[in-house]
Amino acid sequence: MAAKYPYPLNDILIKSRDAAKGGFDVLSTGEKLAAALVLNRPDWLRDTDYTMAEAIDRVGRDWLAQIPQAARILDEEGLVSRE
Repeated sequence: MAAKYPYPLNDILIKSRDAAKGGFDVLSTGEKLAAALVLNRPDWLRDTDYTMAEAIDRVGRDWLAQIPQAARILDEEGLVSRE
């Protein structure tokens, strides 16, 4: 089955959905940081011992550019934290 979204957006969505469903600990550090940003989970950033600025730097330009769209998609699915 073909990916619904292009790379890297599709990967970000998959990893963020996995994290939201309890799979945060199995992700790589970069994936964890991206998921935390997408899902609006500053507590996850603290758990990884990264600040917001450090997370943005670590995620990198290509993935960072896709985070707003990923957040909109996952917000529609009810996965983005509003706290």
